[in-house]
Amino acid sequence: MIRTLATGCFMSFAVLAAGHAQAADKVGVASCDDFLTKYETCISSKVPAAQQATFKNQFDQTRKAWSDMAKNASAKPALEASCKQTMDQMKTALQAYGCSF
Repeated sequence: MIRTLATGCFMSFAVLAAGHAQAADKVGVASCDDFLTKYETCISSKVPAAQQATFKNQFDQTRKAWSDMAKNASAKPALEASCKQTMDQMKTALQAYGCSF
């Protein structure tokens, strides 16, 4: 009983920690965060393992660039349009893997 309770508490903590990490990785622009979530899901669930590293690298670079732009008040307004444009481009590129978003 105690072991089950401890395991349950640990799993709850792990879920909360994972949720916090995802929230910390948010860009802060709804269209960007929506795209990044869908893109990451596509990479991890549809792209063959041999190609995932390339896509993951691109994902990380995109998230960093957008996060940096979001910190700049004068660049932030253009970010929404950039995110939407990137989503449109990647939708087409990732259809071959069965991704849809």
